[in-house]
Amino acid sequence: MSTSPEMRDLAARLIACELGVGESSEPVESAALRVYKKLRQSISAFAGAAAFESLAFRALSQAQSEVPSLWAVQIAEDGTLEGLSDLKSQIDNEMYLAGEEGAILIARLLNLLQIFLGEALTLRLVRVTWPGAAFDNHIAGSGRNS
Repeated sequence: MSTSPEMRDLAARLIACELGVGESSEPVESAALRVYKKLRQSISAFAGAAAFESLAFRALSQAQSEVPSLWAVQIAEDGTLEGLSDLKSQIDNEMYLAGEEGAILIARLLNLLQIFLGEALTLRLVRVTWPGAAFDNHIAGSGRNS
């Protein structure tokens, strides 16, 4: 099962928010890592560190089936992500060089949040975590309002 287009879009928007915050010379992987860290803080505060670790581990497992290069990435005991910023894509493809691996991992994590928390609570968590960003009242394409 591949990542839904709606979750890829939301992940891309969050990464774009982080690109706007960071220096323009930073790689996209750094922005994806910043998104992951912010989600880790928000979800851990909301549901606890163990809940976040479980979601992150499952999201990584799902993303690894879609992007084999993510097998180099691991979730540490404290929930931190190790190896994402060190990924070197073997494919000379602009999407991969732009951090597609990180975007897919973030999309998988967001998808699991939507499954377990529902769309409204997931979007609320995203809005609280990125207060200056503009997001729709529903996840694009899902057809449900929050």
